[in-house]
Amino acid sequence: MPVELKVPSVGESVTEVEIGEWLKSVGDPVKQDDIVVMLETDKVTVELPAPVNGTISKILVKKGDSARVGDVLGYMEEGAAAQAVPSNASAQPAPLDPVFDRSVGSEAPPATIPPASTPRVMPAAQRALHAAGLEANEVQASGPGGRTLKEDVQRHVEARPEAKPDLREPKPKELKPPPVPNLPVVRQEAPGGSRQEEVIPMTSLRRRIAERLVEAQQTAALLTTFNEVDMSAVKQLREDYQDAFTKKYSIKLGFMSFFVKAAVDALKLFPSVNASVRGTDIVYHNYFDIGVAVGGGKGLVVPVLRNVERMGFAEVELTIAALANRAKDGSLKLEELQGGTFTITNGGIYGSLLSTPIINPPQSGILGLHGINERPVVVKGQIVARPMMYIALTYDHRIVDGREAVGFLKRIKDAIEEPTRMLIEV
Repeated sequence: MPVELKVPSVGESVTEVEIGEWLKSVGDPVKQDDIVVMLETDKVTVELPAPVNGTISKILVKKGDSARVGDVLGYMEEGAAAQAVPSNASAQPAPLDPVFDRSVGSEAPPATIPPASTPRVMPAAQRALHAAGLEANEVQASGPGGRTLKEDVQRHVEARPEAKPDLREPKPKELKPPPVPNLPVVRQEAPGGSRQEEVIPMTSLRRRIAERLVEAQQTAALLTTFNEVDMSAVKQLREDYQDAFTKKYSIKLGFMSFFVKAAVDALKLFPSVNASVRGTDIVYHNYFDIGVAVGGGKGLVVPVLRNVERMGFAEVELTIAALANRAKDGSLKLEELQGGTFTITNGGIYGSLLSTPIINPPQSGILGLHGINERPVVVKGQIVARPMMYIALTYDHRIVDGREAVGFLKRIKDAIEEPTRMLIEV
């Protein structure tokens, strides 16, 4: 009896998914809980496992198409002895989907059963393989469960020897045209060479990012204020305690944990920055769930650190590292991306000097961090070089006044320049 492969429920607010890579083809033997297809939502990538042992008999929805929760994507024939091609010659083969049967005027060839060790390739890695002209079995996989990640493809491409130019060919001499007193008007022709364009549909995640950014611009009264921070004290603390911290917690002490703790300190003094608009009401949150923007395999995502006020520096660093790793391999859970009362984004890791970040609705504020650069500053009447960082706060002016926004950013500056203030709460 055929077993349906249905789109599972992937979250309270998610009703539609985009079909990613089919890891199994028609005729493939599948064990229970083997991953059959990847489903991409606007937030995370979800794996659809096989509900029983059997064989894939039909695929109804191809990669790139959309489907709703509960839709049937394909069918399986249950039973460990199920085969792609029936041994009884009189048995009728399962009808092929017209999308996948590309034969014209001839009988479709029987499906070939690939070996059970077919590599599992993440969607971003598949696109990278296609761009590099590689097959999945040529790349060493390092992801969980033997999955091939985009980073694996990039490492393989970088390790390939590049073709060296032929140095024996003499360089052509530069020819100078003779002077012409009156040049005629020459109509420029279309340039030669390859001028191809590639059109790729936006992923569900990218479409959702675009919708959220436009929503923020259209519904909130956004304004950004700036300040600059002397990072000398934090850098000195990291140098003094880095070895002991790393030895005890097996992770390095970074800058982000200082800013997360400083944000909690400032949000306690300016609760409107930790609030949100709900209709005609202002909702003040008496907890601190801070989202930290990280670059994932398919785009920027904002996993949330819950109850940061209860965390120490080590717990903040460990949680951020775990979330960032899961963002890269697409294994973040939907609940890890929902909620949040405030967001921090660090463009400095990409070299940004200054920017105006956009808030994550319905939040009322986002803190933007930037690159650390040695700049001349005046300290006690003397011009000295100090490691300086520009910081920016974009806020919703509907509920946050300019005085509160400037005061919030000044509190961040004070806490970073004198980290001991966060410990004694002054």
